[in-house]
Amino acid sequence: MPQIMIDTYNRIICYGNPAGYVKGSKAIVDPIFQTDELTAFLTKQRFETEWRDGVYDRLVLGQQNGLGPEAPALKSCRIWQLKNDTPVEMRFISYEALQARFGEPDPSHYAVVYDGQIETNDLEEIYSKFNVGTHPPSYMGHSMSMSDVVELYDDSGNEFFYCDRMGFQKIDFTQPKEGMEMTM
Repeated sequence: MPQIMIDTYNRIICYGNPAGYVKGSKAIVDPIFQTDELTAFLTKQRFETEWRDGVYDRLVLGQQNGLGPEAPALKSCRIWQLKNDTPVEMRFISYEALQARFGEPDPSHYAVVYDGQIETNDLEEIYSKFNVGTHPPSYMGHSMSMSDVVELYDDSGNEFFYCDRMGFQKIDFTQPKEGMEMTM
């Protein structure tokens, strides 16, 4: 049996572990498996490769729940946090207070501190993961708290949620035109 293969569910199996999946001509692979051997295999298969955090966790979770190939259908997640140069009065306040003092959340005040796949679309679980849980290696922000924005997205679109005093508020949050950059 080969050490690296693509199974019947289009999962990339690396030494018996679900390392990623194939979607069209693209291979979506967890960076914990990023090796010369796997890169050479994907190049030989002529896949465009995207290294994305959380893929392994999602695939394993899907196997445990009997989801098989449906596991990758979970949405991807971006965490937005206020930039360092925003007024301190905007930080860590409720959605109601933000609206009263500053209006709706403005994407130009925010930067993406995480962009990847995680094992859930549940906002409370996302909060737990990024507040008190073990953060993924590519997470560049502080522990998640009030005033942060969670974006859930996939090919069909995206939704934004403001982290409020209790729970989340769905918001209209148009992304900046100049593109997103992860910041520390």
